[in-house]
Amino acid sequence: MEMKKKKIVVMGGGTGTFTVLSGLKKYPLDLSAIVAMADDGGSTGILRDELGVLPPGDVRQCLVALSSSDKLMRDLINYRFANGHFQGHSFGNILLSALEKVTGSFDQAVEKASDILRIHGKVIPATLDKVRLVAEFEDRKIIGEGKISESNLHGLKRIYLSPKARGNKKAIEAIGNADAIVIGPGNFYSSLIPNMLVFGIPQAVKKSKAIKIYVCNLMTRNGQTSDFTVKVFAEKIEKYLGCKLDYVIFNTKIPDSVLLKKYSLEGEKITAIDMGLDKKKFIGADLISRKLPKISNQDMLKRTLIRHNPDKLAKIILELI
Repeated sequence: MEMKKKKIVVMGGGTGTFTVLSGLKKYPLDLSAIVAMADDGGSTGILRDELGVLPPGDVRQCLVALSSSDKLMRDLINYRFANGHFQGHSFGNILLSALEKVTGSFDQAVEKASDILRIHGKVIPATLDKVRLVAEFEDRKIIGEGKISESNLHGLKRIYLSPKARGNKKAIEAIGNADAIVIGPGNFYSSLIPNMLVFGIPQAVKKSKAIKIYVCNLMTRNGQTSDFTVKVFAEKIEKYLGCKLDYVIFNTKIPDSVLLKKYSLEGEKITAIDMGLDKKKFIGADLISRKLPKISNQDMLKRTLIRHNPDKLAKIILELI
């Protein structure tokens, strides 16, 4: 008798979610990726402004992570134009935006792209509403995920989506049916938290009986998570979710000194590990990838160089579930 596949929901956006999915897709699991929809930086931001479409960038990365198509097809979707009017744009972003225009729905666009790329699993936008991320301070506001991602958030009063967003029914259903929910890693305020600002998403996670796992960031971000430790990251996630996490996976290995120096010049450092962590909840391991990522010279965004090893991460997640 064939065993029923475990249903795993991965929440986040961008490179971190790509990494988790890349590791988990090698196992017989029923995978769903719920993707934040507040992105407005780089190629995605230009397409949003010029075409009025929903943000394709993070969705594209998740589609590629779950794709069973050959390498040429995956490379095509990630290809960035080096010059001309399309300079800096990835082909996949343009494809998703064109599919949205043709079908009249971003939801359908993602489904059609999923068929084209023959993905194992589902990629689900957290919301289908057009929203912007807003960071509010005592004396000012920063509007837009792209600007927020690069800003010093010292003195942040609150962060929210404008207008208020309703959760995609498919996302809420996937959370409700999940055996495990994996959150992170990713840019804390611009990739992870936007999911939890969508009405219906944190409520569904809180209600769900799924095992709730958070993958802690390897590095802090200057002016945003500068003083965050493993425990602080976890507590902040719990605050926005409105419920407790079952497990927190964190890294115990010091990255390559050359890379660390590059990060330190920008005021970023490896996430500190608190003393006396509950070892039943906090799971530490050497999680750093030894492979440097390939980053296109045409990419408009700053990308992380120190990343999780997808295979090591997947093995720990599987042991926990």
